[in-house]
Amino acid sequence: MAHRERHRSERIGWLRAAVLGANDGIVSTASLVVGVAAANAARHDVLIAGVAGLVAGALSMAAGEYVSVSSQADTERADLDRERYELATQPQAEEDELTGIYVQRGLEPALARTVARQLMAKGALAAHARDELGLTEELAARPLQAALASAASFAVGAGVPVLTILLAPAGAIVAVVAIVSVLCLIALGVMAAWIGGAPILLGAVRVTVWGALAMLATATVGKLFGTVAG
Repeated sequence: MAHRERHRSERIGWLRAAVLGANDGIVSTASLVVGVAAANAARHDVLIAGVAGLVAGALSMAAGEYVSVSSQADTERADLDRERYELATQPQAEEDELTGIYVQRGLEPALARTVARQLMAKGALAAHARDELGLTEELAARPLQAALASAASFAVGAGVPVLTILLAPAGAIVAVVAIVSVLCLIALGVMAAWIGGAPILLGAVRVTVWGALAMLATATVGKLFGTVAG
């Protein structure tokens, strides 16, 4: 039976987009909700602000991620096109280049030459993309996948404070939204660290601290404006 190893790096594309989206969804929407609620707004107004933040944020995340990853994909395609041209016009120079790479990695020159020739005979562009440019199919930029993952995860994250608005007591929306959001950020940090193989405590802390600071800042702003308006 063939041994199939699965590495965490294979998940880096969607994991980064999903964690960023969910984290941003919780932090930005909860901060918006906390700020509006701290200004003594009615539950209905706070809910409208939360839903508007969810929709706008999800679309913004999708657009931003799509543009960013598309730029990365364009760069990858340009590098591959250049490599394809050089292979067509300077095959020997490209073989020498690949041989040099394998020598630097520890192979004897004669063996490195043999390896380079055999890999180029099987797939020259793939060999140069992998060993010269560091491009692989698993880590290739996928704009649409990243955009959808970001939008969906943002919506899920933003849904937490929005739903909390409906369930929280009228006089405790700020406190309940903040507590629930912080707990969700901790859970998100732990899950992301576990999936990515990072220290769990570090993952939880670095996600939660910035979210708590953001909510504290918007609560302060909302309280100040609410007091002035009152």
